[in-house]
Amino acid sequence: MDAQKQEQRSYWRWSKQDFFPEESFASCASYRTALSQTFPRLRDRILDRSTQSKELVELKKESENDMKRCLNWWDLMWLCFGSVVGSGIFVITGQEAHDHAGPAIVLSYAVSGLSALLSAFCYTEFAVEIPVAGGSFSYLRIELGDFIAFIAAGNILLEAIVGAAGLGRSWTSYFASMINDNPDFLRFRVEGLAEGFNLLDPLAVVVIVVANSIAMAGTKHTSCLNWISSVISAGIIVLIIAIGFSRGHVSNLVPFFPLGASGVFTAAAVVYWSYTGFDMVATMAEETKKPSRDIPIGLAGSMTVITVIYCLMALALTMMQKYTEIDPNAAYSVAFARIGMKWAKYVVSICALKGMTTSLLVGALGQARYMTQIARAHIIPPWFALVHPKTGTPINATLFITVLGSAVALFSSLDVLSSVFSFSTLLIFMLVAIALLVRRYYVKGETPKSDLRKFLASMFVIVASCIGGTALWRSNVGGWIGYVVAVVFWVLGTLGMQLLPQRRVPQLWGVPLVPYLPSLSIGTNIFLIGSLGTDAFWRFFICTAVMILYYLLVGLHATYDVARHMAQESKVEDGKGKVDHGLS
Repeated sequence: MDAQKQEQRSYWRWSKQDFFPEESFASCASYRTALSQTFPRLRDRILDRSTQSKELVELKKESENDMKRCLNWWDLMWLCFGSVVGSGIFVITGQEAHDHAGPAIVLSYAVSGLSALLSAFCYTEFAVEIPVAGGSFSYLRIELGDFIAFIAAGNILLEAIVGAAGLGRSWTSYFASMINDNPDFLRFRVEGLAEGFNLLDPLAVVVIVVANSIAMAGTKHTSCLNWISSVISAGIIVLIIAIGFSRGHVSNLVPFFPLGASGVFTAAAVVYWSYTGFDMVATMAEETKKPSRDIPIGLAGSMTVITVIYCLMALALTMMQKYTEIDPNAAYSVAFARIGMKWAKYVVSICALKGMTTSLLVGALGQARYMTQIARAHIIPPWFALVHPKTGTPINATLFITVLGSAVALFSSLDVLSSVFSFSTLLIFMLVAIALLVRRYYVKGETPKSDLRKFLASMFVIVASCIGGTALWRSNVGGWIGYVVAVVFWVLGTLGMQLLPQRRVPQLWGVPLVPYLPSLSIGTNIFLIGSLGTDAFWRFFICTAVMILYYLLVGLHATYDVARHMAQESKVEDGKGKVDHGLS
């Protein structure tokens, strides 16, 4: 009867019970009581770990309707391509080749690509084993606990919204540059607003709303539109590479290392952002027809191809022009113009516009699914977890993302948005690698305490050696001896972990060379975090402090009530089972 009533309920509903159904929020008195128990509840929840069955079965009931399993490896491959290959390759390559790496920018892309590929491997194993919409939020919740998962997912969701707003503003700038040399041509200045917030961008809002509306209409429709446009974009990229190699000169590659290894790694930290976005594809595992086959091909396979494409594009650019002559602002357009192909300016701009559009499309899918799983866990109101019965998409979550992204894009300039970028993505990638090692080497109730202590000691040595080596690099002191010591400790920590028995072996697809590849992923992500500016650290700490405050006031009490309710239901089911067994 209850199920029938639930089926008859309208998707569009707005009661308090839909937003705050937990006991702690039933009345002001119950909320005051909950606040008075904050610290005992925090002790109960802070290290509490979810389970696969809870993430895959129990929490999905909160959505009332299932997402449609409609994606295969072809869809995932092009979703990854559409999400990752945006405007970054056209903007960042020339800037970093000119300022830091020179022709060795190809090695910068290779180093960053390796780091991204290692993270993609970790995501792939989790997505195959736990094909759920939450992506890294669910993986971290199962292996590292509620609190860390919330802080990590909250930060990446915030960064994704800011990134979408940045893409919207960039879309306007690129489109305006095709009509007029002034990138602010289509924006409106409003006197009285603070600098950085006084150039209103309605076109960016329109682009975001259109992209997110397509995402709400259906996952398969979005995927088809994405792969058709991405195939065309891939063709243009192949043309750019072919022209670059045929009209380029090897002599332009000398000197190959104008600023040495320092320039290569400095550029690698910047161009890494050209690889971000594949984590959004992992959130669509719940809608994949055959995760064990489709996800490894679609995620790990596509990232390998993208790395090769980026390296070839970077090499083509530096062969066409001496690195000192590359235009940092419009590298490819200017390079083609100098060899008599002025029309290439429009081809590059169209390709960049397409890249930003598909990044917005896939980002809308991924951000909404992150939010859906967080809402299923009741860390945010479960109203955002509802899946529409006709479209099979989380419309409520997508609407919320659309409103936030549009508001930020309307007012905030690209300078303001770029200062907000943080190490959230790199932190998530590092935590997922740590979670993978926890998953392989620690199973509650099975792993002896002695092995757990050895595992934690090895993990501490790995992380500490990576932080130490990164600190030496950033401070530029200590010489090669310091780096050798850091590497030796990293090897010892990883070797110590390898000597421990693995308590869980993946059944379908697993990361090879464990613990070495996940440990290397931890190291590369820590190194790239250390290469970021001070603003990124401040942004992370401030936003994390706000999120902790929200968690203590709302999220903690909601999840505590849900966990207690589930525990009571489990006891009742166990009791019924015993009674039935006794009667039989």
